[in-house]
Amino acid sequence: MLGTDLRRVFGRKVEAPSSSELDIRDAAALEAAADGVDVVINAAAYTRVDDAEDHEDDARAINAVGAENAARAAAAAGARFVQLSTDYVFDGTADEPYREDAPLQPLGAYGRTKAEGEQRVLAAHPDPYIVRTAWLYGHGGSSFPRTMLKLATERDIVNVVTDQQGQPTWTMDVARLIETLVGSGAPGGVYHATNGDSATWFVFAREVFRLAGLDPERVQPTTSDAFVRPAPRPAYSVLGHGGWTRAALDVPRTWREALDDAFDDGAYADLLEGRPA
Repeated sequence: MLGTDLRRVFGRKVEAPSSSELDIRDAAALEAAADGVDVVINAAAYTRVDDAEDHEDDARAINAVGAENAARAAAAAGARFVQLSTDYVFDGTADEPYREDAPLQPLGAYGRTKAEGEQRVLAAHPDPYIVRTAWLYGHGGSSFPRTMLKLATERDIVNVVTDQQGQPTWTMDVARLIETLVGSGAPGGVYHATNGDSATWFVFAREVFRLAGLDPERVQPTTSDAFVRPAPRPAYSVLGHGGWTRAALDVPRTWREALDDAFDDGAYADLLEGRPA
C-alpha cells in the first residue's frame, strides 16, 4: 500500500524495484542500485506479525539486517535515507502519546526486529530519517477498512475490539509526509508519520461503515480476549508528533479527515459499487 502511494507522490522521479527484482538481504545488489540516487526509502519489511513469532530470524534478516544493508548503500552513495518503522517498537502501556525519544520496549518478535532495524540504521548512516507509522490503510493490499467492508457483505453484525487505541493512517498521507521531510532539508532523526487524534478499532470501523453508506450500528464492541493471536498487540499505539513541530513542519492532519479523503479518492470503490446500506 505505502509503496504504491510513494510512487504516486514521487512520480517519475522514483525507482521502485520489487522484492523479486532487488532483495534487501543482498548488500552488494543494494549498493549497486543506490549508486547515483539522491534518496533511498526503505519500504521493504517482513510484516506478518503473527508469523514472526515462529520465524524471528527470517523477520530479522529483512527488518534489521536488510534495513542496515539499505542504509549502508545509501551512505555509500551520499544519499538521504528513510527507514520506515512502526508503533510495535513500543509496549503500548503509555497513557499519553509516545514521544519520538521514548524508550523502545517491543512486545513481540516483529517489534524486536523493527527496533533492531532502527538501531542498525542509526549506526550505518550518518543522518537518517526514522519514520514510524501505524494502523496503515490504503489502495490495494490488505487493510482494516477493506476487511470491514468485506465482512459487511457476509455478516449482519461485525464485532470489533474497543480496548486497543491508535491512529488510523492513510498511506497517501505518509507518502506525502515523507516527500515533505526529504524535500525540506530537515535534520535527520525520528519522526512519527501517523494521522492525528486517535480512535479504537471499534470507532474506526464505525466510521468506515458510515462513509460506505452502511449502518454503523452494525458494528458492535468486543475485547481483544475474543481474538487471541500468537503475537501480542500494543494496547495503546498513539504516537506524538513533536518531531514535525521541532523541524518547523506542519503536523499530520486528523485521521477522520484523511479517511474521508481516502474514500473520495476511490480507495474502496471496488467494494462499494451497487452495495445496499
